[in-house]
Amino acid sequence: MWTGDMAREARDTERTRLRRRLGRADLQAVPDTRHALRALLEHWGKPGRSETAELLTTELITNALVHTDDEAVLTATVGPHVLRVEVKDFVDRVPRPRAPGADEGTNGRGLLLVQSLANAWGVRAQGSGKVVWFELDADGG
Repeated sequence: MWTGDMAREARDTERTRLRRRLGRADLQAVPDTRHALRALLEHWGKPGRSETAELLTTELITNALVHTDDEAVLTATVGPHVLRVEVKDFVDRVPRPRAPGADEGTNGRGLLLVQSLANAWGVRAQGSGKVVWFELDADGG
């Protein structure tokens, strides 16, 4: 049986966390997830950070789906002062930012964008894969 506090906590979690399992090579999941993130960020009340959050999330999701040939799990959590986005995949290989070659067009820039625009970011081993994450401060600092 749910008490009033339990129901309120569930609603608060729904407004502060997004979790999505993304199918292997399902690139349609990218715009769908970006849309869901945008809805989550409306509750955060930091519109100036939303575009950056969407861009960086798109880069991490695309990297996971294109470079791992497996599924991925996105978790985005908003707090009063920070947004944290994590993308877990099931491949141990650690990604590294690199300068793209001249023949790569717009490819190869994802982690450079994350490194440049996020307040913090990193990679950690987790189970049978890794988590690539970033944080954005609410104040844009």
